[in-house]
Amino acid sequence: MSRAAVPGLPSRHPIGEQLPALYADDDFAQRFTAGLDTVLAPVFTTLDNLPSYFDPRLAPADFLAWLASWVGGADDPDWPTALRREAVARAVELHRWRGTRRGLVEALRLVLGVSADVSGDGAAVWSRTAGTEPTPAAAGEVLVRVWPRGGPGAVPEVDADRVRALVRTLCPVHTLCRVEILPGPPATEGS
Repeated sequence: MSRAAVPGLPSRHPIGEQLPALYADDDFAQRFTAGLDTVLAPVFTTLDNLPSYFDPRLAPADFLAWLASWVGGADDPDWPTALRREAVARAVELHRWRGTRRGLVEALRLVLGVSADVSGDGAAVWSRTAGTEPTPAAAGEVLVRVWPRGGPGAVPEVDADRVRALVRTLCPVHTLCRVEILPGPPATEGS
């Protein structure tokens, strides 16, 4: 979609009607201003609907990439439009959780439509007492286990390359993240 000249789009504010009475019957002045109305009508329509352009659920599809860049949201032109809208709408929330287990699980669910479980802490350490040194970090990794989601709109299988690429971009740089692709939900402990 383009917000350029839209054939047949009427102007809500025709310039010819706003000219002094001297030009009301002037054929050249009316044709000239009608040409300007054709150019300005999409501009006025866009400005009249400006709040809709800032709502990712209402914005034109070709506007989503620009809107995603404003909020630092993920956007891929190959994704379905509904997914692109949801990714932009939830960008701020996902940024709030970036670098956490919850953020990784939510991003995998939203972007790839898969279920995930994240375990391990990447050898993060801290001290409960102010002014003391934390215990030395053990060599640790973050294990991301991913499986196809069930239910309506579920993906039949997991694209391992896309999962690894997304995990690589979302895992904190100081952690080692390992990805396992499972055929279904992992068995619970003690089962």
